[in-house]
Amino acid sequence: MPHLWTKSKPIVLTLWPHRSLPRRGFAAMILMAFGLGTVPLYGLIGTVLLWGILPFVLLMVAALWWGLERSYKDGEILEELRLQDDTLTLSHRPARGQTRTWDCNPYWARAEMHVTGGPVPHYVTLSGNGRRVEIGSFLSEDERKVLYTELHEFLRDVNAQ
Repeated sequence: MPHLWTKSKPIVLTLWPHRSLPRRGFAAMILMAFGLGTVPLYGLIGTVLLWGILPFVLLMVAALWWGLERSYKDGEILEELRLQDDTLTLSHRPARGQTRTWDCNPYWARAEMHVTGGPVPHYVTLSGNGRRVEIGSFLSEDERKVLYTELHEFLRDVNAQ
């Protein structure tokens, strides 16, 4: 699961989206698309038709490059749940836009899982201080289940102290 708990003070849970295609795979995909896109052109070497078809191959590679780069930019989401002293703070930094934060006393914070009725199945929220906020909505369904279990145990342990 793409998350990390720090056990030292302050306790911080950091969440980020899973990357199924690393940068090395990105480069290999672009190279493969270019290589396979030029295969039909080998028979046209030395003819005028090569110059008529080559721009479309280059346009295809450029469109693939742009789409994958856009996907990487959209995936630059970061959420941090921080317990410092008597304050639980959730900060959500989207790919574009302002960072949003939520603060609460950990005693009043509750983790909730909405199996249905949310924007995604097994939707996880934190409630407290008169507000309900989502956490980890960009994670997969299985990752949200694990997140809920860990959040529930974390809040139970914090309130037991």
